[in-house]
Parts: sequence; structure tokens; C-alpha cells
Amino acid sequence: MLGATSFTFGLITAIASQIPTCDPGHVQREVDGHIYANDGHTILATLRGAESRILIGTNDVAPIMQQAIVAVEDKRFYEHNGVDLRGIGRAVWADVASKKVVQGGSTITQQFVKNSCVTSARTISRKLKEAALAWQLEQRWPKLRILTAYLNTIYFGNGAYGIQRAAQTYFNTTASRLTLPQAALLAGIPADPSRFDPVANPRAARARRLEVLKAMFAQEEISARDLKRAARTPLPRAADVHLPGIQGPAPYFVNYVKQQLIEKYGTRKVFGGGLNVQSTIDLRLQKLARQAIGTVLKEPNGPSAALVSIRPKTGEVVAMYGGDNFRQSQFNLAVQGERQPGSAFKPFVLATALKQGISPVTTFPSKPVSIFIGDKYWPVHNYENDYIGSADLATATVVSDNSIFAQLTRVVGPANVARTAHELGITRHLNPYFAIGLGADAVSPLEMARAFSTFANGGRRVDSSGFGNRPRAIARISNAEGKMVEDNRPVNRVVLGSDENALLTSILQGVITSGTGKRARLADRTVAGKTGTTENYGDAWFVGYTPQLATAIWVGYPNRLTPMLSQYHGHAVAGGTFPADIWRVFNQLALAGTTPESFSPYSYQYSSAKRVVWRDGLVQLDNGNCRATELISYFVGRGPSRTATCRPNEVDVPRVIGMSLARAKIRLGAQPLTPNVVYKPARAEQRVDLVLDQFPRKGRLSSYDTVTLVLAKPLHGVVPRLIGLSLNDARRRLRARGLVAVIERFADGRAGRVLAQMPVAGVAGAPRMKIRLVVGHG
Repeated sequence: MLGATSFTFGLITAIASQIPTCDPGHVQREVDGHIYANDGHTILATLRGAESRILIGTNDVAPIMQQAIVAVEDKRFYEHNGVDLRGIGRAVWADVASKKVVQGGSTITQQFVKNSCVTSARTISRKLKEAALAWQLEQRWPKLRILTAYLNTIYFGNGAYGIQRAAQTYFNTTASRLTLPQAALLAGIPADPSRFDPVANPRAARARRLEVLKAMFAQEEISARDLKRAARTPLPRAADVHLPGIQGPAPYFVNYVKQQLIEKYGTRKVFGGGLNVQSTIDLRLQKLARQAIGTVLKEPNGPSAALVSIRPKTGEVVAMYGGDNFRQSQFNLAVQGERQPGSAFKPFVLATALKQGISPVTTFPSKPVSIFIGDKYWPVHNYENDYIGSADLATATVVSDNSIFAQLTRVVGPANVARTAHELGITRHLNPYFAIGLGADAVSPLEMARAFSTFANGGRRVDSSGFGNRPRAIARISNAEGKMVEDNRPVNRVVLGSDENALLTSILQGVITSGTGKRARLADRTVAGKTGTTENYGDAWFVGYTPQLATAIWVGYPNRLTPMLSQYHGHAVAGGTFPADIWRVFNQLALAGTTPESFSPYSYQYSSAKRVVWRDGLVQLDNGNCRATELISYFVGRGPSRTATCRPNEVDVPRVIGMSLARAKIRLGAQPLTPNVVYKPARAEQRVDLVLDQFPRKGRLSSYDTVTLVLAKPLHGVVPRLIGLSLNDARRRLRARGLVAVIERFADGRAGRVLAQMPVAGVAGAPRMKIRLVVGHG
């Protein structure tokens, strides 16, 4: 007993001794860190805490700001003692149940402790220590001191560390003069500074501000009128955001690196923590990227461009052009820009086919097609309605045939295409819809460059040892004493077999030599790549690679989807125009003086044709009875092994539940199938003219097979139509059927006549069932 008491006292004393280190005004001396280019000595940015934080007192923070942060972060802040047992209980239970930390339950006090006093590692022991220190802190500090310290330490994005710097950065004002809409916006940012950045993601920031305003309204801090007025207030413009510090020659890239650092180490260690970060950016190539874009896009009011270039063997991001003017807009088109890639996504469909053993000699018809996708038909047409009769997959890739790739997507499965794209380097969510093969899902130039760099690296995706499945923008990190903190080495992940990848690359070389990407051709070396153009000419892409560099180019208007119908010398902007031109100019300059390298050759494999059908989510062999089959050439030893169980003259069973009997018979006859009607006793007030159930409810049958339809049969007749009758006639008619008339109410209308009835006419009756009437009173 005495030992346990002594241990507890010692633990509390030890934890309490850490409280002075939590005070932002008494933190240890900050040490500047730096982000360097890949040469290891050119400074791109300085990571100094003083650059991003200005400490202020409680009286210097507008009360509305205090109310906003409490409402959205910790509504019970003034009630608990540092630990909200309700919240922490939910979090600990979720953590224990999942055997890992999956849920937060921290109060403002705990968050402040985590940011300022303990390690940010997400472990259960850290949360317990954090809770203990938070409780101790609340015994010694007043609530407002804790709240002010918290506001002085949290990160608000765009280099703004602390509420005073945030007020200056976003609104050119002080924390004491913040208004309701300004305070609500700032209070919403710390939960995810990147996602809720009002410059980069205005829609998400506006929604988050509304969330804060609603929380304040629920806490009765503001009125409904205040909420509406604040929600209508415009967000700060990009040109009005005052960025702290100097960004250097690659500002968009630097911001991308900072975000990675903050996600891993936290803002306190990044800013003023003495980290020296050697990045992967090559300033010579960065300069050439800007030069190439400026050479091709000369119209000041014309479209903009984004460029990302990656060294395939190491996965290093060596050039990133995210916009024309970082001071005016910090939205990084190369990383945050999400636009449809169009046909530039087709290589992922082709890669999926090769992984499944499908040979590129497989031939499909090139024509307008309508593909049945379960409950409707999806019409597909080619660019400018240009069709080539029929073609194999290699030719279809070279000419970018939508019709053929839509048919191929159906064979390989859209979910498999999404899986392949993720394995190659696309990180955001992809919808497994059939249109995925034509580039319907939005992606970023950084993702596309990384995915194509996997092709350039022999089918091996390069991850990083320190940051996982993401592009290598950081090479290594050391501390102020020069000790290595992170050696972020390249890690290879095999996605495609070497032969599969070499075959795909040889097909993509044809896009450059004789297809839509001719303008990207380099005179002294081999190039592989793919163009992409969205249907309305709103986005144009070229993503290509040599063995030394993989580069993605996007061209379009950043702030809106604007059809580019005449910007290319009077013609529409497609992937083979401006994007291919920029790619060629950049790579000519970037690779000048280097020895040309060749892609790996592939060994020819024999193939044989198999007739298959897409059925129940799988490609299966035709049993001779299947309809809508495809003749697919598979490499020897590859292809589906399961044989489909198609019926002779097979048709799909349509769903007719809820239809009238007449309509259901017409629908079944169109298949054709034979209806068989059976009845079940009707419940009171149940409609008797609709199909209640069917057997089978789905699946397939042979033509003219029977589908059983279930209808309700009234055992006590149906409710008659009474509207328009006199009240006496209505009562007589109801008595004759064993029903009871009840006057619900009188209303304006013809005196003594029934104006409405409940239930309506035609539903099943029941003995002594009451029929409520609305009668006119004149």
C-alpha cells in the first residue's frame, strides 16, 4: 500500500515537473532548419519558428475567436478538468477494440499538451501521459491561459503558426480584431490545415466554416441571423493572403515538402526544430520546366499548365511547376489540381489486360457501342466520331480509340483497372465505374507522373523508406547537430512483370511514332507516352517517359472548366497539342548532353483465342449458350478457367415489383418471358393493382420461361370511389360493403357532397373498416 502510494506520488510529481516546459513563452531556444535543393547546399526555404508564430496574451484574442475554437474543438472545455471522460472513454474503447489507436477524444487541454509537452507519437501510453499532464495543468493554470496558449501554438496552414500570425496571414489584421466569419474560418483550419486551406480548397474551407458557425449557434454564442450573414461572407482571396518568409525558386514544391514534414513530425519540430531537409528538386530542371511552359504558352489570358517530372529509377521528384504566380495563388496545380485525365488513363486499362494474360493482338470492333452495365446502357463514342472499323489493342492505343477501350474495360473489370492504377502510383480514391478506362476520375499531374514512372522503371513503383507510398520529394533529413534523422531511401515495389511492362512500353512508343503524340517525339531517343483530352476540351494532358525521366503535363484553366476550342493556333487544344509541345521542349532541354538509353525489349509470347463472357462480375468461358460474348486472345496458359452456366436463348429477369399488372406483363413479354399470376390475401388498405413480389426476383432464364407474379386478392372487396357522391349515397354504398362512414371534417365545397376520402378508392377493405370523409358545407 505504501509502495503504491509512493509510486503514484512520484508519478504525479514527475508529470507535474513538465508543466513549465509547456508554456509557449518558456520554450527552449528555437533553431532554424532549412529545406535544400538536391545539391545539398542551395536553400529553398528556412524553417524558423519565429517566422510563423507571434505570442500574444488573452486580452489580445478577440472573444469571438475564443468562442469559435471552443465550439468546434471542445464544447465542454469550461466544464471538464482537462480530460473529458466521455470523449476519452469512447476513444480508449475504440483503440482497445481495434488493438491500435483509431479514434481521438482529446480536449483542448490535451491537444495543447500533445503539441507542446509530449511526443506526438500515436500510442496508448502517450494518450495516458497526455491525459495525466492535462489534468495537472488544469489544477495550476486558469482556463483562459490554457486556451490562449493553445491558440498560440496550433498551425493554421500557409506557414501561419499561432492565432496572431494566422490573423495577419489571412486577413492582414490582428487576433484582437477578428470578426465572426474570420474567426469561424480560422477555427476550422487546424483540424486539417491542408484540406481546409481557404486558398487551395475554398469549397472545403467554406463548408468547414459553416460547420463551425453551426456549432457556435448550437452553443448559443451567435444568432441565426449572425450565422447566415457570416456564411455569406467571401473567403480571403489568394492575392490577399500574406505569406510569411521567402519561398525561393520552387515555392509550390517547398509547400509540398513542408506538408509532408508537418504530417510526420508536427509543426513544432518542423518550424524552429533545426531540421535540415535535403529535397529531390533539381533547380536546373525546375528552371527548364518554367522555360518550356513559357516558350509554348505565350498568351497571358490563355490556358495555364502544370508539370511534374520524376526520375524513374529513384522516384525523385526533380521538377514541379504548380502555377504561374505563388504570391497570387498558392493552389498547387501539380499536386492539388484534380482534373479528368481522359485517354491518358488508358495505359492503366492496357496494363490490367496484360496482367490478366490478354494479348494485345485481341481485336474489337471500332464503332459506337452501348454497354449494358447492370441496370442501364452506357453509350460510348470516339473523339470527333472517328471510327476505324476494327483494330487490335496496340492500334487502339496508338489512335486512342474510346470504343475499343470501353469494351476492354468491360472485359478486365473496372474495379481491376482501379486496383492497377493504385498499384502504379495513383493514391486518391477511384470509382470502379466502367467510364474509369476513359479517364472519368480526376487525378493530379503528380500522380500521373509517378504512375508512368513505374512504366519507365520496368514495372517497379518506387516508394520511400521514410514516407511510404508517396512520391520521393525528400532525400534525407538531419538535425541541427548534423545527425541523420531520416535517410529516405527508394524502395521498389513490383507492379508489372518485366515482359508485361516492356510490351506495354513498346505499344506506348507507337503513340509517339505514329499516333496522337507525334509532337512529343525526340530526335535522338526513344519516347513512350499517352495523350489525354476530355470530351469538352476542358483538360488536355500528355504523360510520357524516357528511361531517364517521366513527365506529366496538364494544360487548362485552373479556376474553371473552360472548353479550349480555338486556343491552339485557331484549333482545339487536345493532348497532342500544347501538352505534347511542352513535354518535348522540356525533355529536349533536360536531357541535352546525356547519353540516350533504350527501353528493355520484350520476348514474344504465343497466344490463342478464347470466347468469353462477362458474367456475375467475372470473365468466364462461353459454354456455347452465352450471348454478348467476346473473342479474346490470351497468352498461352492464361485466361479464365471457369465456364459460364448460360441457358439456351438466355434473357435477364427484369424487376417488375411495384408495377401494375398490365405494365409488368408488357415488360416481361419484351424479354420475352411468360407471366404467371398468383394471389395472396390482401391486408386492409393494401393496393390490389400492383405486383407485390416475383419469383425469381433476378437472374437469368431461357426465353419464354415463367416468372411468377404475386398480387393481393381482397377477401372483403375493395373501397369504392365516393368523391362527388352525396353524403347519403356514400353511406349507402359503404353499408352495402360492410364499411363504416366517418365524417373527418367539413370544408369549402359543394354542400353535402364528398370532397375527399381516406383511404383512397381501390384498396382492399375489411369488415367494419372506417372510411373517413371530407364533406362540403357550401
